[in-house]
Amino acid sequence: MGTMDKAGDGKKDWVGNARSYAVAWGLPMAALVVTVFLPPLARTLIGTAALLWMGVACLVNAARCGRTHCYFTGPFFLVLAAPMVLHGFGIFSLGPNGWIWLWGSIVAGFAVLWLLPEWILGKFIKFFGKHAHGR
Repeated sequence: MGTMDKAGDGKKDWVGNARSYAVAWGLPMAALVVTVFLPPLARTLIGTAALLWMGVACLVNAARCGRTHCYFTGPFFLVLAAPMVLHGFGIFSLGPNGWIWLWGSIVAGFAVLWLLPEWILGKFIKFFGKHAHGR
């Protein structure tokens, strides 16, 4: 079971630092927004790279400090890279509105997976007296 905010190490939290947040999530999010105006190949390559970057950053941040939402958003971003590649390269079509579905899923999923876990479990999570990553 998780415990509330005192469980993690806020000093190591990249989300709480403007510079590290910008590098880990701000720039990739901006890149995702720009892809709206790009051709499908560029959307696919840039969008996939941005999702992978953010997913890895979330998982690293979760391991560093126990930030609750990172345990959820990290895998979410990594998983969403797959439909981005499949749709972008025409391997599996999400239909004529596929890009809209993908972007909507990214925005909605990110919002829900950030807010809900931290509302329920607190800003940082710890299991059995240690951070969830075991340190």
